[in-house]
Amino acid sequence: MGKVTGAHIVWDWNGTLFHDIDAIIGATNAAFAELGLEPLTLERYRELYCVPVPKFYERLIGRLPTDAEWELMDEIFHRYYTEHRVACELTEGAVELLAEWVSAGRSQSLLSMYVHDELVPLVRGFGIEPHFIRVDGRTGPSGGSKAEHMVRHLKALTGVEPERTVVIGDAADDAVAALRVGARAVLYTGGSHSRASLEEVGVPVVDTLGEAVAEAERLAAA
Repeated sequence: MGKVTGAHIVWDWNGTLFHDIDAIIGATNAAFAELGLEPLTLERYRELYCVPVPKFYERLIGRLPTDAEWELMDEIFHRYYTEHRVACELTEGAVELLAEWVSAGRSQSLLSMYVHDELVPLVRGFGIEPHFIRVDGRTGPSGGSKAEHMVRHLKALTGVEPERTVVIGDAADDAVAALRVGARAVLYTGGSHSRASLEEVGVPVVDTLGEAVAEAERLAAA
């Protein structure tokens, strides 16, 4: 892999490049049903969602799930999600934006908390893998924070400077991970969080990926 220079984007996958919020809501409600919880609307999900995910469940049931409850809900969520993700597509404009960023001589990579061995063939199936200099999914247990994964991800990228790097994601955790490595962040409203909750983080918040890329270009040049 050759040395990379200039601005770099680290993309999030679920809820950002991959428009899978409907599958996520359905999978979450399937898991909730096991605990006798009422189903969530998209608006309520976005209002309450946070990471680590067990804290999200604590907001709903007033306590952290037991280990057994968490394992059960996690298994049900992923089984349901895997069945329903096949109907999901890339976010509108994603393919063009990825290609244009590379054509401009810049680099980008993909970092997701989705299971690595399932992420890579999914990205490959959409034909966008060549646009990334690295694709990393989660290799450890689910439910954690993205910050440690971001540290390892950037260390593996030859020539990428944190101060010229912008993380684009749909969750507050993406901004926290960016801060951890000295990068910037832009948050997109099409995924797991409400605009109000994203704006509390204190980084730029946008409604389209096109706006996210334009903001990333501005931040990287600042």
